[in-house]
Amino acid sequence: MSMRGSRSRKKPAAKEPAQEVPVEAPPAVAEPDLAVTMARLARLAPVGKAEIMNNIALHFERLAAQADVTTRLRICHFLAQAAHETDRFRTLEEQGGPAQFARYDGRADLGNTEPGDGARYHGRGVFQLTGRANYRRYGRMLNVDLEGRPELALDPRISIQIAFAYWRDRNLNAAADRDDAARVTQLINGASNGLADRRQLLATAKGIWV
Repeated sequence: MSMRGSRSRKKPAAKEPAQEVPVEAPPAVAEPDLAVTMARLARLAPVGKAEIMNNIALHFERLAAQADVTTRLRICHFLAQAAHETDRFRTLEEQGGPAQFARYDGRADLGNTEPGDGARYHGRGVFQLTGRANYRRYGRMLNVDLEGRPELALDPRISIQIAFAYWRDRNLNAAADRDDAARVTQLINGASNGLADRRQLLATAKGIWV
């Protein structure tokens, strides 16, 4: 029987709501784990002294943020240089005696203008701060009388602050971003002393902070 001409009409079937096709989120890219911990510093330099490494680990995150040392390359270069300059975190003082330190006397580039300045302002700290002019400059930056009391640069808490102030002042991030170990070394050391060892420490650091 045809429904044509009939007054009764079927209601059109209700439309099913459109099914939303789930959109798959792109896989999350894991951020490198760049935390500087005592355990990781010990892997970089197993012979290091606990006091020195613990102090670096304790203050690193805060000071690194201020100096923008927050990428893998910057952190690895900083720590490789620090490990070399401190004899693998075993000392914060340059090795030698009066005869060796006397070589710094009269060095205008270091600001050593007084007799005995070579010994008075020999290398101290994470990056071996050397010379009256540098003690004066970084002491003023940190509001610490390093020129009058150079032994304060041996305080682990002050030493790490000096290191970050020096890194920032010399714009070492630029060289680290290029992964240029030779340039980082030149800016830290003034020459290329120990470059092979610094590169070896850098390679080790890259295997830890990945």
